Amino acid sequence: MLKKIGTTHIQTHHRASCHCGAVVLEIHLPDGIPSPHRCDCSFCKRKGAIVAAVHESDLKVIRGEAAIVRYQFGKRVAEHFFCGNCGIYTHHRRSTNPLEFGFNIGCLEGINPYDLDDVPVADGSPWSSP
Repeated sequence: MLKKIGTTHIQTHHRASCHCGAVVLEIHLPDGIPSPHRCDCSFCKRKGAIVAAVHESDLKVIRGEAAIVRYQFGKRVAEHFFCGNCGIYTHHRRSTNPLEFGFNIGCLEGINPYDLDDVPVADGSPWSSP
């Protein structure tokens, strides 16, 4: 668990937002950011985000539900969510565990994901078909 990125401490209830601010999430991170990683499936490698995952009860949309656009592919288990205004990927329901949401660490307010060192890449080959 990452409790600090660079010089920034991860808050227990951290806000995340898209670029234009239409979509705002609150993510409960009592122990910091769990297991930041990338995925190399056909979709995620194009999006390039560093993600982490929390239980679905730990992620809440607090503003902009109507602005959210959903995308699914393959077996249609995972649901990828984007701001319909600026196009930024904010979060997704995970295919490996539909009771969890992955979230874009780059959307966490005050956090620079480029301050992370050695971010592992998860094998996304089982989800690579469109």
